[in-house]
Amino acid sequence: MTPISQRPIRIGIVAGEASGDLLGAGLMQELKALYPQATFEGIGGERMLKEGFNTFFQMERLSIMGLVEVLGRLPELLAMRRRIVEHFTANPPDLFLGIDSPDFTIGIELKLRQAGIKTAHYVSPSVWAWRQNRVFKIAKAVDLMLTLLPFEARFYREHNVPVKFVGHPLAEIIPLHPDKVAMRHELGTDASGEVVAVLPGSRGGEVSRLGPTFIETIAWLHQRRPDIRFLIPAANQARRAQIEQQLQSHGGRLPVTLIDQHSRECMMAADAILLASGTATLEAMLVKRPMVVAYKLATLSYWIMRRLLKAKYISLPNLLADRALVPELIQHDATPSKLGGALLKELDVERRRSLEGEFEGLHKLIRQNASVVAAQAIAELIEKGRVEAQDAKEGQ
Repeated sequence: MTPISQRPIRIGIVAGEASGDLLGAGLMQELKALYPQATFEGIGGERMLKEGFNTFFQMERLSIMGLVEVLGRLPELLAMRRRIVEHFTANPPDLFLGIDSPDFTIGIELKLRQAGIKTAHYVSPSVWAWRQNRVFKIAKAVDLMLTLLPFEARFYREHNVPVKFVGHPLAEIIPLHPDKVAMRHELGTDASGEVVAVLPGSRGGEVSRLGPTFIETIAWLHQRRPDIRFLIPAANQARRAQIEQQLQSHGGRLPVTLIDQHSRECMMAADAILLASGTATLEAMLVKRPMVVAYKLATLSYWIMRRLLKAKYISLPNLLADRALVPELIQHDATPSKLGGALLKELDVERRRSLEGEFEGLHKLIRQNASVVAAQAIAELIEKGRVEAQDAKEGQ
């Protein structure tokens, strides 16, 4: 890209987890092409540090899961947020950007925007799905929302929040036509026959709720189709031990191969996928594999969620298509017989061909060169702020 300006600019960024670090690093690369003299500071991870980022705190201090864990660290988190606000209020950047981690970053954006600093947020929280009133706070906090998915952008436009759909980085990383046979060779599994990838989740709670049901589904399918083989990727050693314990009830009689990590590769190697609802459903769509999506919560949590959830679907392929492209089996419907029956339908050759075409269209829809589009949108906001500041100065 042709540089917009050689003048020094300073951009504040807070990224709270690994996915935000990846987005931040890609964005920094493109912003440096537009502003070669740009500097970046705030909170970032290893990838951003390699791009020359100056971090005030280790990014891992923000990567907290669970209510109890957050409460235990609340004083530290509040102190970090206060220091970020004080620093950028005293030393205003050309723009401040929060990347994901909305519970931490949107509060910062609100205070800085009230102080007259241009703000943007990259990766929308799921306001379109639940707690929709959050959009009113977001409208006060940001000059621009950058969304990864088009239906998110529509939601913000309906609420008069400035927004730019930039596309999803995964759509650029994952090829349009993944090679199933090559991936089976890479994983060391037989290239012939049908394979189902089974992904019960990456967190302990998810695997506790869905793991036993998924394993019973494997047993149900094995009784009816003993030729099918199964791959289960384990997110880490704790999840592997958890899944191994759940498999013990079948005494090693099921044709299951446990693989450490490599969940995307397992999906690419499969003919169909059984998985927990979440970002993995987007990856399954991008690798063009039919899927059955399951979701289970504790009874009270499910009862609350049912009343709060506003979206028609829970899986990203269905949300993107705005119709039921893939089966979703929720709570009491997520039984071995229903999940197994749905998977048998998804393994149908004609069904697989039909879905490949649908998924390729959705892949192209969200393949927008996200970092470049996001950098250009941010540059426009920075230049707008510069013009406004100059007009205000001349008007004094």
